[in-house]
Amino acid sequence: MTLVATIIAICGACAEKTYIPKAPDYDNPIMWVTADGDVDSTGADIFYVVSTWEEDWRTIGGQVSHYADVWNTVHREHMSRELNKVKDYMSPGNRFFAPYYRHTTIQAFLTKSEKIISKRARLALSDVYAAFDYFQAQRDKSRPLVIAGFSQGGLAVVNLLKHMDDETYSQLAAAYVMGYKVTKADMAESSHIRPAQGESDTGVTICYNTVKDVKYIQPIIASSDICINPVNWHTDATPAVLHDTITITLSPEYHVLVATGYSASEYPPYRNFINVGDIHSCEPWLYSDCLAKNIAVRAKEWRKNKKR
Repeated sequence: MTLVATIIAICGACAEKTYIPKAPDYDNPIMWVTADGDVDSTGADIFYVVSTWEEDWRTIGGQVSHYADVWNTVHREHMSRELNKVKDYMSPGNRFFAPYYRHTTIQAFLTKSEKIISKRARLALSDVYAAFDYFQAQRDKSRPLVIAGFSQGGLAVVNLLKHMDDETYSQLAAAYVMGYKVTKADMAESSHIRPAQGESDTGVTICYNTVKDVKYIQPIIASSDICINPVNWHTDATPAVLHDTITITLSPEYHVLVATGYSASEYPPYRNFINVGDIHSCEPWLYSDCLAKNIAVRAKEWRKNKKR
């Protein structure tokens, strides 16, 4: 190797050294957004995983980081925007728990490389597992469990289903994967991933992604092998009307929801990656009323099944 090539190789190796923020301490209440809205103790315990909020950033010393810093008040404030809005519609009638975690930055997904996403998500997932295990150790396991997440949070939910043991899975009323994919490989890897077939089955995974047309599917996020319509809870192409003017129709061929009569103008395109014909950013919000009602239905059904 020439001297120039050696220098280039060394510099390239140096460029790969990134800053890893300090791990969260889930015994510390500042690491959580929580709410207890279950006044009559008939609801579910919800564990929610937030989506991607940070871009690559640099420390004062100039090191780049591919991860959110949970000890950084600005990063926590970013995540809290989503967490508190989701809490507002999921916590009534339920107990809500959502951890801050070192989610990987959007740059991982911009590469559109499964290998890079998987590699960088390992640290994020280790935090989610730690938070979930802490949550499980504290909660009343006679109550139904619901796990939910949006985007990178949806990726985390898929992996949480693989991470949990059979005893924990027996407590699951439902898992909601909003704005991320569930593949045949995921289902082959874990018997805990069972596609929902209707409105009230339990121990199942609800997965959906929304586009204006199937030609806008973003494969790295939405090339799913399962989908259910959260408006009518059908897995076929039966259309459903939402908010009187929006029609949501599931494509059985592509396993996505196609929205018509909805401009989604409140979600501007981001780096020509999301919200470009797909409507990725709408997933936790467009169907919020449907999701809140469905959590109650599945929690009630889980309790009924447990008594049998």
